Amino acid sequence: MKTILVALIFVLFAKISFAQQSLLSFDEHNKYIYYQVAEAPGLPQDTLHVRGLSFLKTYYPKSKLKPSTEGKIISGENKFLVYGGISVLKHEKGEIAYEFNIEFKDQKYRFWLTNFVFTPYQRDRYGNFVAQQGIDIPLETALTKLDKKDVDGYLDETGAFCKQFGDRLKQFIISAPKKEETIKKVVTDKW
Repeated sequence: MKTILVALIFVLFAKISFAQQSLLSFDEHNKYIYYQVAEAPGLPQDTLHVRGLSFLKTYYPKSKLKPSTEGKIISGENKFLVYGGISVLKHEKGEIAYEFNIEFKDQKYRFWLTNFVFTPYQRDRYGNFVAQQGIDIPLETALTKLDKKDVDGYLDETGAFCKQFGDRLKQFIISAPKKEETIKKVVTDKW
C-alpha cells in the first residue's frame, strides 16, 4: 500500500513539473517563448498602456525599459533567480535574463517573454553566490552545456515565472486602480 501511494505521489509531481515546461513553446526563430493574448473589455488602448507601465513599475522596478516610438508597445529586459539544492539547503544556481514585450489595442493586449539566457552562479571568496562573468547560455542550447536534470528544473522555474507574470499582469490591468485614501488629521494645538 505504501509503495503504491509513493508511486502515485511521484507521478503527480512529474505531471506537475511537465505542465510548467509545456507553458513554453518555440517561436519562428527557434527560441523559447511564452505568448498570451488577453481581453480587457471596456478599456481603451491608452488606459491599458498606462496600467501596463504602472504594473512594471510596481512589480518589476528593476526592469530596463527600451524607448518606444509608438505609445502602444512596452518592451524591456529583466532577470530572475533560479534555485537548486534540497529543501533547507537551497541556494541560487543562477539567473535567467529575459526580454518582454507588451502591446495594446482597444479592449485587448498581448505580451510575450522570450530570449531566455541562463548565467550560472558560483561561490565567491566571501561565501556569497555571484554570477560567473562571461558565461551566458541560451536556454535553447543549455542541454549541450548543462545536465538534463538541471535544464529541466530551469525550464520548470521559467514556465512558473512566466505564468506568474501573466497572472499578475492580467489582475493588475483588469482591476480598477486603487484610490489613495485621505488621512484625517487631528489638530491638537487648536481646541
